[in-house]
Amino acid sequence: MAKKLSRRLQELQKKVEDRPYEPLAALSLLKETATAKFPESAEAHIRLGIDPKYTDQQLRTTVALPKGTGQTIRVAVIARGEKVTEATNSGADLSGSEELIDEIQKGMMDFDVLVATPDMMPQVAKLGRLLGPRGLMPSPKGGTVTFDVTQAIAEFKAGKLEFRADRTGIVHVLFGKASFTPEDLLTNLKALQETIDRNRPSGAKGRYWRTVYISATMGPSIQVDINALRDLKLTDVA
Repeated sequence: MAKKLSRRLQELQKKVEDRPYEPLAALSLLKETATAKFPESAEAHIRLGIDPKYTDQQLRTTVALPKGTGQTIRVAVIARGEKVTEATNSGADLSGSEELIDEIQKGMMDFDVLVATPDMMPQVAKLGRLLGPRGLMPSPKGGTVTFDVTQAIAEFKAGKLEFRADRTGIVHVLFGKASFTPEDLLTNLKALQETIDRNRPSGAKGRYWRTVYISATMGPSIQVDINALRDLKLTDVA
């Protein structure tokens, strides 16, 4: 049975034409269609020409959004000894060793990013079933397995995001708040596009970029002209 669209969303969809928009026009339209009663995020949904069931066609990396995420990011750190103190002093919202692992095993999930030092990864591995489906499992590729906890905390709190392509080859990632200016959203979207291009999997064949859609959390999808986005220079945006 098809899901019935709310009257609000039906009205908003009338504003969106079925065509690719120039990036800045698409972002202005995103702002116009962000009419929910809470501060909405700006989301990107990017279909890539990859099949992630093959290891050489998987995409998992991080992007540093120049204008930040607009969110307060809660960082937890699993370490031992002096590194726990360092994490606390560097602004970690939670830090600990085996006792923090136990709390997470019992269902405590009061964090958005989990950083672990390499020496703690054998113990953290048992959290895989809990953290994996939520995209919270620390990984070297994601910059969340490191002894430099101070730098990791600073970067994630400043707007660094980890993202990956799902099993159908689509990247779903937020790139700011709908309340940002269109120019700031474009700066973040451009940084995301450049990161995806830089990290193109070695096994990706043929056309890499298929479609890019953006939306506010509760808004309609708006297609972005991929070529126009890729041709932009960040200096043109800033």
